[in-house]
Amino acid sequence: MTSVELRQLRYFVAVAEELNFGRAAERLLIAGPSLSQQIKALERDLGVQLFDRDRRSVSLTPAGSALLPHTRALLERADDLQRRAVQLSGSQPVRLGYVNWLPPDLTARTAAVARLHIDAWIAPSHTQAARVADGSLDLAVCWVRTEDLKHRGLHARLIGADRLYAVATGDDTSVVPAPDTVVLLDDDTTSWSSWNDYAELLARDSGARAVHISDGGITGPAFFDHVRRSSRPVVNCPKGQTTPLPPDLVRRPVAAPEIYWTWSLVWREGEDRPAVLAVIDALCDDVGDLGINAPGAWLPDGDPHRR
Repeated sequence: MTSVELRQLRYFVAVAEELNFGRAAERLLIAGPSLSQQIKALERDLGVQLFDRDRRSVSLTPAGSALLPHTRALLERADDLQRRAVQLSGSQPVRLGYVNWLPPDLTARTAAVARLHIDAWIAPSHTQAARVADGSLDLAVCWVRTEDLKHRGLHARLIGADRLYAVATGDDTSVVPAPDTVVLLDDDTTSWSSWNDYAELLARDSGARAVHISDGGITGPAFFDHVRRSSRPVVNCPKGQTTPLPPDLVRRPVAAPEIYWTWSLVWREGEDRPAVLAVIDALCDDVGDLGINAPGAWLPDGDPHRR
């Protein structure tokens, strides 16, 4: 058996958790065909089939189910080894904040270049950007606009993107045109300022119907209740991007346009510490376009990654 790469094992875990190659590829920030090839290579190297797959479904084989807990334990030990090595090196920690999304291979990408401290305070995008600007954080993964960067003296690079979908009642999972959807805006601007800015632009540009709410139902059970009461599919928020749906609701792709939300890695202008700059490069160098500027894709005015 040839040597197995940790990267391939992380891919195996992602597909096992998603049971969908497309969603796993989006989560891993790699192309779908590349992920499929890596899984096939891993199966060949291990000498077992990990997944049963056809055009409609993906499931773990008995061998895949048996190997999954051992793979998770091995990856945890590898991550722990890398953390200990960085700690022994005595390097200064780089403080990173986020909203609700981080690259799944964050530790693997950064372990060799810096001791990364993930801040425990999970806050909205505008709050995390402000914390970078005032020096409370070195980096943050958040949604920002070009005007936010100029106002706060920040730089940004693309680190991830979510294609948003709509949630609806019934069993129709076909593509829904954006003008036939609803987008929610919450009166609590402290918690939902960034989303409200985005949603207002989405409604203006796409023709989606803007509906104001006051119960925090942008995500969670209250969001599902809004969907049940709506006569139209409701666009999801990126904070609920991976939340399992109740059995009475379905996910519907949105088109005309396809709606994208970008995640930026932000840092202060004039940043010159090698560890911080190394983390930026490690996380962003091979991200690519992620489809956000493809024909038919939509990004709001002022998105720093819009061409």
